Amino acid sequence: MAIALYMDVHVPQAITDQLRRRSVDVLTAIALASEPEKWLNVVEYLPF
Repeated sequence: MAIALYMDVHVPQAITDQLRRRSVDVLTAIALASEPEKWLNVVEYLPF
């Protein structure tokens, strides 16, 4: 089972980096803001 996480700006970058090193799919708020086309796929990361 693949895990995908959305990381808000309050999560330390070191945590995000370590999750990525462990092959966890991580989308950050900063990356999302810099690439608006990713908003189309953000629904996949929402819990509802």
